[in-house]
Amino acid sequence: MARIAGIDLPKKKHMEVALTYIHGIGRTTARKILDQVKMPYTTNSDDLDEKAVADIRKVIDDHYMVEGDRRREVAMDIKRLTDSGCYRGLRHRKGLPCRGQRTSTNARTRKGPRRGAVKRK
Repeated sequence: MARIAGIDLPKKKHMEVALTYIHGIGRTTARKILDQVKMPYTTNSDDLDEKAVADIRKVIDDHYMVEGDRRREVAMDIKRLTDSGCYRGLRHRKGLPCRGQRTSTNARTRKGPRRGAVKRK
């Protein structure tokens, strides 16, 4: 099992998909990485040898911000918005969607489960 950026890549998956298990790498970035290493997208993660893993690891370390650094950067961006008191920061602080979605009926992912109405006897 290959270990890249502190993450064990899943078994029996194409490398294009397996690399997306690393935080900060999506499908497009995974394809760019595999193009730089000159590896087909359909290579299974089980079939990697040590040289291929080392090449992928080197490309990721040199060109991309992943895992802990990426999470820290996102958290600092959100903290900057909340500290500045801008609209997006207020929405983050209140736990509401900040990209213009409606909240009267949807937005359950951000708002959490519904709180039921209080019934009185």
